[in-house]
Amino acid sequence: MLNKRITGFPFPSSPLKGLFSMIVDFHTHTFPDKIAAPTIQKLQSLSHTKPFSDGTVSGLAASMKAAGVDWSVVLPVATSSRQVPHVNDASARLNEEGRNDGILSFGCMHPDFPDWKEELARIAGLGIRGIKLHPVYQGVDFDDPRYLRILDRAAEVGLLVLTHAGLDVGFPDKVNCSPEMILRAVRQVGPVPLVLAHMGGWRNWDQVEELLVDTQVYLDTSFSLGNMTPNGDGYYGPGDLALMGQEQFLRMVRKFGAHRLLFGTDSPWGGQKEGLELFRTLPLSPEEQSAILGGNAQRLLGLS
Repeated sequence: MLNKRITGFPFPSSPLKGLFSMIVDFHTHTFPDKIAAPTIQKLQSLSHTKPFSDGTVSGLAASMKAAGVDWSVVLPVATSSRQVPHVNDASARLNEEGRNDGILSFGCMHPDFPDWKEELARIAGLGIRGIKLHPVYQGVDFDDPRYLRILDRAAEVGLLVLTHAGLDVGFPDKVNCSPEMILRAVRQVGPVPLVLAHMGGWRNWDQVEELLVDTQVYLDTSFSLGNMTPNGDGYYGPGDLALMGQEQFLRMVRKFGAHRLLFGTDSPWGGQKEGLELFRTLPLSPEEQSAILGGNAQRLLGLS
């Protein structure tokens, strides 16, 4: 159990209040030391992008220290149902071992895990604050009944849900979590604190603006601003590297409200120091910057 004060999950309906000094990276990834190097190499080959750290917990801690990040949320993914309990046990251990470095791990769930109901309750009992879903890696559409039951149960036991949304850089033609699917899902389940990675849907941003403003979802900013960093294999041309433009990003902040955004980098695929430097150049008010960089996450996760 984390040695932090834990509060309930607020829904994003309140205006900004005050300034916060905490910086929280809501979207990071680490891997066990013994498999970090081959995992990073495999993902680098799939995405044709260059990592900013080695993918280990110690690498993340060093990145946080260099960037001035207070907390990082690690998001593990179960690519098969058999991995679920093992990943969740490892997440609980990471929360014990990494808390002094400000590292907090979510758990995971796979839509085909047979004991999903009991496992979600166990995750909550372990003191884990939320779960990560990845419809592309798990090969199931987000509005499938198997995900809907997970969302309902997560809300019932008090877990936050963060899902990959939109395209995935490693699978450019595959979308299992489109804005349309998200809208259908949230209309069918009860209230659940739901965070959509990559500003609501990677490279589906026009549809996110059109369909999801009037929902209660949060958006994380990971892998959305600036440009991708190629690994030098010549796969991407200059025009392929651009992510969301600043104009659209600022428009989405105004439409959704800064109280619904959470700063994230997708470390190691985005640099924490570089991501913070870029974010701080945006023409946002001090209150908006403070809320997105940490205030919203602080309230959502009950960090103090």
